Amino acid sequence: GLPMTPPGNIGNSDREARRVLKSITTRVGNKFNVSIAEVDDQSLWQSAVLGICCVSNNSRYTNEVLSRVVDFIVNSRFEVEILDYEIEILPV
Repeated sequence: GLPMTPPGNIGNSDREARRVLKSITTRVGNKFNVSIAEVDDQSLWQSAVLGICCVSNNSRYTNEVLSRVVDFIVNSRFEVEILDYEIEILPV
C-alpha cells in the first residue's frame, strides 16, 4: 500500500480529505491506466492507504509504471505527503 497523510494546511475536514483522495484516484487511474483504491484507514480523514495495481506480462514495465505513479503523486500539487511505499511484483 501507499500510506499518505494530508499536511496541516488541508484543514480539519473529512469532506476536504475525501475530495483530495478522489482527485488522486481519478487522475492516477486515468493517466496511468492502473486500478487504484483506498485499502486501509478509511475511517480516518487524517490518513489514507492506497492500493495501486498494474497488470502486465513484463515486470520491468510494471515496476516502471508503478514508480511513475509514485513520482506523479509526489511531484503533483496534491495536498498529501507520502509516508512510505512498497512495490511488489507478483509473478504469474
